[in-house]
Amino acid sequence: MPKSKIVLAGAGLFFVLILSEMYIFNREASFSHGSSDMGQLFEVKSGKGIEDIGQDLENAQLIRNRYYFDYYIWKTDSKGKIKAGKYELQGSMTIPEIVQVLSIGEIESNQVKITFPEGLSSKEMAEKLDEKGFSGDDFLSSAKLAGNWTEKYDFLETLPKDASLEGFLFPDTYIFFKDAKAESIAGRMLDNFGEKLTPEMRADIGSQGKSIYQVITMASILEKEVKTPEDMKIVSGIFWDRIDAGMPLQSCATIAYALGKEKKQYSLEDTKTQSPYNTYLNKGLPPGPIDNPGTNAIQAAIYPTKTDYVYFLTDPAGGTTVFSKTLEEHAANKAKYGL
Repeated sequence: MPKSKIVLAGAGLFFVLILSEMYIFNREASFSHGSSDMGQLFEVKSGKGIEDIGQDLENAQLIRNRYYFDYYIWKTDSKGKIKAGKYELQGSMTIPEIVQVLSIGEIESNQVKITFPEGLSSKEMAEKLDEKGFSGDDFLSSAKLAGNWTEKYDFLETLPKDASLEGFLFPDTYIFFKDAKAESIAGRMLDNFGEKLTPEMRADIGSQGKSIYQVITMASILEKEVKTPEDMKIVSGIFWDRIDAGMPLQSCATIAYALGKEKKQYSLEDTKTQSPYNTYLNKGLPPGPIDNPGTNAIQAAIYPTKTDYVYFLTDPAGGTTVFSKTLEEHAANKAKYGL
């Protein structure tokens, strides 16, 4: 091989390696978390630099590596946003989530902290807001029509004309001023969603020939169906395969949504419930999201795990997911677990 071609090949390989490292660094900065599973009080002292804050977070096992924290601060231009104060943090929080909390400032008497777990519906979020002294009804009114928000949030542009914000109100821990209006609260949740759905994820959704709305609808189902990120990815693969094969999803989560209540086991009569959200009767995805999914469910909907599994069930006792490749195996598992 001529020397010039060797040099070009070497340069190309070096370029690929650099891109690979940047990809890994970006993912770690956006999605990695610490190893401490305990909530703890973390203090940012006045005048402390970003490097020292990152090192303190790493020492407390709240993040995996301080360099990912430094990189995220640089990438998002968040250096001037970090505020001195005492904060409650957990090792399960990602770096973007930690930066969001540290940017809010220490909770004061005129502020309220609210945690919205993954999988809550807009109505359930409204109930939590009511409990904290905000207007849940106003919040639901703000979230009723996504079309009112599309000018500011481009990820809402693919939604049907009459769609609500269900699915896009990102579940997280927020700190609001006590006099915060419903529009401000919903806006904070949409801002958070926009940050979590990275440009890379949006590009991957497009390359798959899917819309953001389809992916979030799938994620909302996965959020209710299984617990762990790994199981979500496997079930995501099963559900997308069913859609590609023209099969109904047969998701119990959508039956629960159609009925308005959850059961250990749904009857044959339940599966005949007349509703566009009944994925036993209707093929493909339901009309829209059934809840507001978190990061794990969204990632699973975008990046499913390909397997030979066709069926699955949840062990009522332990909550673990049991997969099977044939209908006979699935029937045996149902009998084994009393379903």
